[in-house]
Amino acid sequence: MEKRNIIVVGASAGGIEAFQQLMAGLPPDLDAALFIVWHMAPTVRGVLPQLLSRFTTIPVAHAYDNEPVQMGRIYVAPPDHHLLIENGHVRVTHGPKENRFRPAIDPLFRSAAYAYGNRVMGVLLSGALDDGTAGLWAIKHRGGLALVQDPQEALVAAMPENAIRQVAVDYVLPVAQLTTQLVQLTGEHVSETPQVSMEENEKTKTEIRIAADETALGLNLSEYGQPSRYACPECHGVLTQLKEGPLARFRCHTGHAYSADTLLAAITEQIEDSLYGAIRGVDESVILLNRLGDQLADANQPRKAGIYFQKAQEALRRGELIRQAIRAQEPLSLESFPQSETDTADRERLQERRTPNTPPITSPTESSE
Repeated sequence: MEKRNIIVVGASAGGIEAFQQLMAGLPPDLDAALFIVWHMAPTVRGVLPQLLSRFTTIPVAHAYDNEPVQMGRIYVAPPDHHLLIENGHVRVTHGPKENRFRPAIDPLFRSAAYAYGNRVMGVLLSGALDDGTAGLWAIKHRGGLALVQDPQEALVAAMPENAIRQVAVDYVLPVAQLTTQLVQLTGEHVSETPQVSMEENEKTKTEIRIAADETALGLNLSEYGQPSRYACPECHGVLTQLKEGPLARFRCHTGHAYSADTLLAAITEQIEDSLYGAIRGVDESVILLNRLGDQLADANQPRKAGIYFQKAQEALRRGELIRQAIRAQEPLSLESFPQSETDTADRERLQERRTPNTPPITSPTESSE
């Protein structure tokens, strides 16, 4: 009988502190393989293994392509590369970004669920937006366990909160207790992985192949979703909407993937860029109109010159309206919306999913002892 011994962990903003705490609580003889994705800029030096090695005696290193999976090791995704798991070995690839990141959490979680089924434990820590939610759903769908850092403890609560909101999470705990829970769960015997439909299996396999840097165009991902009205913010290809339980995600034919929340954030961030492009065009027209007006004035054609100067002033006024729009523009995501009665109900549902004997969840405006 197989054992629960594959641990996948993801974090974004605020994740370093959580990683350190998690590592510090792991026993040196942990009988599991642990895989880590941390969102980072592609130009950042890969210092995470050296940093985490200060907190654990378990060997920690950047994974390399086709490296065998061994128990008692910690594999870290290198900068600007996805970390995937296949049966018996790992893949380190330069596939398309997911949720605007490479490495991204969802490809790791999704590939682990596909390869190891209910032997997988997925752990989601501090971070913004909702990378990791779809991956946790895939882990749960194939019989694995989902563990999430207590949002009240996380430096950035959005990733844990989104996961709890949309996935039937098994444990919601502070990091120190998460580590204890992982150690207790490691080595448990598991039954057979739940059956997954052939279509779901093929869709997951296709998405893993895309993350593995295979050409997405020939993989026909559109068979598993519906064309949307949205363009990919990165390559402007048409996005296909994919459904997984309550989750809606989007992927273009070149492979870029987005959750609904990340797509909203990307689109609204691009609005400002577009508005500044419009400002540039208006400013250039004002400069040209004034120059042509000066030339006409020098040529003793004051009436025509006056028309050009007038048009320049009209363009300036239009430009000011665009500048006002820029000042009012803001990137949007679930985090940016004010709290409402729905948010209160969500917090109550989160509280119901928490493991007993953990502190209550409060809103950011509520005081806690």
